[in-house]
Amino acid sequence: MTGRAVPPRVVAAQCAASEAGFTKSCTPEVGRLLRLAAAAKPRGIIAESGTSSGVGTARLHSGLGSRARLTTAEHDEVLARRAAGLFADDDRVHVLAGDWRLLEQHAPFDVFFCDGGGKRDDPERVVDLLAPGGLLILDDFTPSPHWPPRFGGEVDELRTFYLTHPSLDATEILTTPVSSAVVGARRL
Repeated sequence: MTGRAVPPRVVAAQCAASEAGFTKSCTPEVGRLLRLAAAAKPRGIIAESGTSSGVGTARLHSGLGSRARLTTAEHDEVLARRAAGLFADDDRVHVLAGDWRLLEQHAPFDVFFCDGGGKRDDPERVVDLLAPGGLLILDDFTPSPHWPPRFGGEVDELRTFYLTHPSLDATEILTTPVSSAVVGARRL
């Protein structure tokens, strides 16, 4: 798609990722989904696990309402400091250096982009951190035409967990022809 302006903070975060040799930042397609999710909750409490160089954070920030707040956690202290520098002029954004569980003190979340810790190691806790009606976004899946979804010839237990969790209304969406994301809303 052409004609879509990339927000300046996203460009800065992409440059920081490139300089650090980090190649796994969220794709533009997922970034647009993050912006939409943040914009849908203009007074929301928004979180991200796995800040890295701040590309996903910048995408969430691009949709952040004036009365919303965004907290992100990165276990690598050097990356966390760099990302914090990108948002030093905006008191709605807080970058935590440490384990993703630091986010718990800021929960419940209206939007949670779980891109780092928690997604695999404590999925039940991830769901518990959502406010009623809160949106959960998980990317980096490989599309599967099967049910239950498969990856590498095996049932993808993690994806199945989120798609069938009794507290979530969830679906999988194609973000590119070779990648997908699970998006869920916490039932009221």
